[in-house]
Amino acid sequence: MTEQRTSGQDRPHPHLRVDRDGPVLTISLSNPERRNAKTPSLWLALAELAETLDPEVRVVVLRADGPSFSAGLDLAMLTPEGVDGEVSMLEQAARGAQEMADVIAPFQRGFSAWADVDAVVVAAVQGHAIGAGFQLALAADLRVVADDVQLAMRETSLGLVPDLAGTAPLVHLVGYSKALEICATGRAVHADEAVAIGLASAAVPVDELEATTADLVSALLAAPEPALRELKPLLRRAVTASRDDQLRHEREAQGRLMHALVTRPRH
Repeated sequence: MTEQRTSGQDRPHPHLRVDRDGPVLTISLSNPERRNAKTPSLWLALAELAETLDPEVRVVVLRADGPSFSAGLDLAMLTPEGVDGEVSMLEQAARGAQEMADVIAPFQRGFSAWADVDAVVVAAVQGHAIGAGFQLALAADLRVVADDVQLAMRETSLGLVPDLAGTAPLVHLVGYSKALEICATGRAVHADEAVAIGLASAAVPVDELEATTADLVSALLAAPEPALRELKPLLRRAVTASRDDQLRHEREAQGRLMHALVTRPRH
């Protein structure tokens, strides 16, 4: 595999920065002055990154500049003035329920598409991760959180629900009752609880978040690439597959791996 590197100045969106270091792609939310509040155009940029991901990328890191991962949707989107250059949420909602749902569908891909990539996706989360910010963390396969993290779904307090592909992973990780309680109350889940209930793999002091994430990335890269590429979809399917289907997925994945092992050229 030929390592590829791209400049840290690659910006598919004014508030996103992309760095490529060989098999690792790092995507940084980069609007710290507004606690990395998000807009629909950013979600579309995330979808484009996922759907055009170089197949030689093995690990994707989702991170953020500044003290907060993301405060969620830029609430100016819910005002009559809206945000310059962005779709008017209120105008779309006024046209009808189905029209609004159709507008949301491509935005969801900025979150759901990461489950479909071959690479393992790691989120490094500090400070506030609220609403859309929490849902982006849930879009990752693994989450490392800082000890100051506050994970919260605040949509219900606005008379809304989480709609950016976060409900299924939240329920799968913590169960229906806990997911309902977290979303309905809008309360913050802090670092220790996040680890205890399965939302995060580890919680570390905020000044160790970058190094801990790098260690995890190194451990993932140390795993044999073919096995890891088979493992991610295998485990993701296990959440919803029937027993017989999952047994079939296991043996088919193993068949491919063992066949490759015994037929690859010997040096």
